[in-house]
Amino acid sequence: MTLASESQPKPRRRWLVIASALGVIAIVIVASLKGWVPGVSAGADATHHTERVIPEGTRVKVEVFNATDTRGLARTAAAVLRDAGFDVVFFGNTGERHDSTVVRDRSNHPEWATRAARTMMPAVTEVRADSGRLVDLTVIVGKTWRAPTEPLRP
Repeated sequence: MTLASESQPKPRRRWLVIASALGVIAIVIVASLKGWVPGVSAGADATHHTERVIPEGTRVKVEVFNATDTRGLARTAAAVLRDAGFDVVFFGNTGERHDSTVVRDRSNHPEWATRAARTMMPAVTEVRADSGRLVDLTVIVGKTWRAPTEPLRP
């Protein structure tokens, strides 16, 4: 009789295994919501929302260049600008290196450059008209620009 009773799992041990598994699941859920787990994004309620600064129906074409050694900064800046209503038609790297972010007005619309500079704070604006570029603004992301701390996409 003792052999039969020892081969069956004890209820106490089974509950201990179940409680441990639930504890691990709870830790993973909390860690993913806090952003502690790489590759797992936070919930939709924790996403970052940039204020839209370009009115609906207005198309402001923008190109974005990363002027730092930080990988992926142009892509992140493009997402921030798109959330603000800008139409980012290109993003990539440049050989130039800048400390400050520069917004270049290419189409004689200084108010658009000012709105982009506010979105990309801290940034400065400059006028460098160039109809050959087929964009309204060129944003050159410098070292002082910090991406939002919250994820841009859920």
